[in-house]
Amino acid sequence: MRLPRWTVYPALGVLAVVFVAALPKRSDDPNEGAAREAQRLAATAPENPGPARRGIGEEPIELAPVVASPNAAARSAATYERVIVLGIDGLDPELLAGVIERHPERTKNLTWLVEQSGGIHSLGTSTPPQSPVAWSNLITGLDPGGHGIFDFIHRDLVTREGVPSATRSTSSFFGLIEGQEPARSGKPFWQLLAEKGVPADIWRMPANFPPERSLGVSFSGMLTPAIDSAYGQASLYTSDPFLRTELGYSKVELVTLRGGVGRTVVNGPIRSDGTIATAALNLHVDEEARTIAIEGGERTLLARVGEWTEFTRFSFDVEPWIPFFGDVSGIGRFYLKSLEPEFELYLSPINIDPKNATPPVSEPADASAKVVDAVGLYYTQGMPEDVNALKDRLLDDSEFLGQSQQVYLESLVLLEHALERHLAEPRGGLCFFYVSTVDLMSHMLWRHSDRSHPHHDAALAEESTEVWSGRAGSRFGDVLDDIYLHADPIVGLVRKRMQDVPHTLVVMSDHGFAPFARKFSLNTWLVERGYLVLEDGIERDPATGAFLRTKGETKETFTPKLDGADVVDWSKTRAYGMGFNGLYLNLAGREADPGGIVQPGPEAEALLREIKAALEAEIDPQTGERVVLRADLASDVYIGRERLGDAPDIVVGYNSGYCNSDQASVGDIPSAVLADNLGGTFNGSHLMAPEVVSGVLLATRPVRPGAHDLCDLTVELLARYGVAPGPGMRGERVLE
Repeated sequence: MRLPRWTVYPALGVLAVVFVAALPKRSDDPNEGAAREAQRLAATAPENPGPARRGIGEEPIELAPVVASPNAAARSAATYERVIVLGIDGLDPELLAGVIERHPERTKNLTWLVEQSGGIHSLGTSTPPQSPVAWSNLITGLDPGGHGIFDFIHRDLVTREGVPSATRSTSSFFGLIEGQEPARSGKPFWQLLAEKGVPADIWRMPANFPPERSLGVSFSGMLTPAIDSAYGQASLYTSDPFLRTELGYSKVELVTLRGGVGRTVVNGPIRSDGTIATAALNLHVDEEARTIAIEGGERTLLARVGEWTEFTRFSFDVEPWIPFFGDVSGIGRFYLKSLEPEFELYLSPINIDPKNATPPVSEPADASAKVVDAVGLYYTQGMPEDVNALKDRLLDDSEFLGQSQQVYLESLVLLEHALERHLAEPRGGLCFFYVSTVDLMSHMLWRHSDRSHPHHDAALAEESTEVWSGRAGSRFGDVLDDIYLHADPIVGLVRKRMQDVPHTLVVMSDHGFAPFARKFSLNTWLVERGYLVLEDGIERDPATGAFLRTKGETKETFTPKLDGADVVDWSKTRAYGMGFNGLYLNLAGREADPGGIVQPGPEAEALLREIKAALEAEIDPQTGERVVLRADLASDVYIGRERLGDAPDIVVGYNSGYCNSDQASVGDIPSAVLADNLGGTFNGSHLMAPEVVSGVLLATRPVRPGAHDLCDLTVELLARYGVAPGPGMRGERVLE
């Protein structure tokens, strides 16, 4: 059985419609009655401004008060301090301060926490400030030179193509089973705690795939693959024969309806012979009732236009000829976009089934199944908000709001379960819980609140988002505010659930956010500066800058690629870019097939200083702004040395408003060095210089004066239990 072939390209990616909350409750049918359960859990602290809503279009329900636990005294006498860490990815200190100021009535829990902390404190992020890098800093207390995660994408020394940064492939059973192991060095802080007997539950920690064991439970988060790919690819079933061509998306499945019935398949993992395992799917369309019955997987689902279904389970016959290996199970949920003039049905990426997880998404491996027994099926893919579906136009912005709301409400359910489990541990200890909402929604929806963004749509910015936000008068132009307002009930849930029990609450983020308005293509810049040389015969169109090559008697436009045949002249190339912030020398003795040409030592050092100076002097002629604030030499910026040999030679730190283009990040060479950031990609970002996008630190204890960063917080978490920093860790305590 060959498990999914992970890709390396990160996800760069109602109509104000009614959607079904479809979140589980504890019952024999874990998906039944979910909307009510999710909204019950959305209850905040006593200052909560009003009742939550069960679902869009339904009447408000009053929230039941939380009753003090009868064994609160026993919990107060826990062996170890109870520490709750909420990791809210992408929470920005300046944006948070502005939202609290504009919406005091809806941020009472956040305001309370800010008062406890003595203000909103900045938390220094990693270099570069990418999520897998930053979370690895927190996990290990090391910088990238120590833990070895430098980007979402690293590069293969032989082919110079992109490879996954956080995992390595392993093989067994004569190479037929492809598994994964962490590529990160350093011991996770929860294992250092375990060695001293301190329990720790780790929920959805990014860069924790495969999950690493704790004295408790440990769940993987960002970088957990879907069944078919690294970041998940949704499917769109349609009766429109032209939609696949119009969208240019491979997983648009044409379904021919006969008597209102269509037969198709759900695509699953790739088999060892390269074919795709599938599961049957039958669709029964009732246009008069505006419904569709979805027959496939373990149950039949019914959906109306604009509704989300529950999760259902699919079984894929991966390798029937290998004895002792059963089917691979995956889960997905549907959204009915339309029935006329053509029907369109969205299917989420097929997630690893947490009840039958192959590969495991938790440690112990059966922990994920026990959570299903308690709360029902849930997203396991590392980026549950389907940014790729918005990027590829399978969902529009309003529908993306609805899908993201599914993830958010599910997070509340899981957080409640995590807190219950934590309180049931008589020894106390640490509970870490990760929330993705702010990060992924800000990436895709920034443009709506930023009138200066080149992809801002003034008309769309005025469209209502009240159905999603529940806030009267809200519109797309306010969407960033409403994204941040989603953080208040999360803090409120912890505040209320833990009100009878002594504890320390820490809210932190790995980085902040800034606009991404202009794309800088590093590889194209290197070509124009003569550092990256293309093969003879490749020309530039003098009018457009497009790359041309001869094909027969004509010249065709194409996009050169680092790993393309007969494209790059490696005998003359001295530097190239790979990843969002990485620049590598073509170093002799390190690069292969063909070997590098830059000699280590003084020659390489002089070249690095030359490129650094040129990047930091680059001015955008359209804006007059510097494009790159910092071009850091890895040998200068990283304290850790154990993994320095795997680092990019230069880490490019972009100015606010600028990032490496998506194409250049995966080794392509676009025609333009600088261009407006248009289209369905990330329009807010944090892949910049670290000082541009600091994270947030809040706590129920005062934060000590001075600057603090992620590695300091790791030291603090250990110190709260009297555990000394591990080898190579740096940092100082951050809380009083």
